[in-house]
Amino acid sequence: MEYIITTEQLTKKYKNFVSVNNVSIHIRKGSIYGFLGPNGAGKSTTMKMLLGLTAPTKGSFAIDGRHFPEDRLAILREIGSFIESPSFYVNLTGRENLDIIRRILGLPKDSVDDALRLVGLNEFGNRLAKKYSLGMKQRLGLAGALLGRPPILILDEPTNGLDPSGIHEIRNLVKSLPKLYDCTIMISSHMLSEIELLADDIGILNHGRLLFEGSLDELRDNAQKMGNANQMSDINIFNVANKIGFANLEDVFLTMVDQDNVAIKQRAVL
Repeated sequence: MEYIITTEQLTKKYKNFVSVNNVSIHIRKGSIYGFLGPNGAGKSTTMKMLLGLTAPTKGSFAIDGRHFPEDRLAILREIGSFIESPSFYVNLTGRENLDIIRRILGLPKDSVDDALRLVGLNEFGNRLAKKYSLGMKQRLGLAGALLGRPPILILDEPTNGLDPSGIHEIRNLVKSLPKLYDCTIMISSHMLSEIELLADDIGILNHGRLLFEGSLDELRDNAQKMGNANQMSDINIFNVANKIGFANLEDVFLTMVDQDNVAIKQRAVL
């Protein structure tokens, strides 16, 4: 199996606080990888390490066969990113904002129109950014990530703060991107219900630790097997299998996180 992003025991520590703890993930080329976890789980920190915005305390990662930090510039040329809420020059138009990024990246002029077209903002490119709705600003942020059609996109909660209509628009856009052009997407969220409609594979993070990695079907199957076996462990979240019924994967995700939090508290007492 061909992986385009791999991490090995990736760790980030701030003084006495471990934000990301020995995380090893594997993202298949051409897939949408959903990175799940509660707020504060370490998702953004992991993504920032992949983008070279913060250095790992321990561990390593490779992107498209290139290793960080040796191949840092080559790696960054292949990634388009959307980290947290994007900010813009509000007194410039959407097109002018993108043109600043284009010139920094050394891309051709037509890449701005191409990006606006991809996100459905081609009719609004000459509108001032301060007159954009929140959903339009999120789309403009995605347009910035899409400049030059990079083969890898790292998107940190792109639907954060949007109403249901805006979430629907961004979700459909993200889902369409691998088909519009050959790219791989890593997208974070704290809502499995959202990722369930998007992702081919998922990784679940809690308190900086990776609790699960695999497909949604594997999550459901593993839950069923462990629930039926009635096994118990520090991260076994499936002792409520008969109550959940596994129709709702969000219940599985929330139970996993809750049980992990209980286990962490129990270990702290011991």
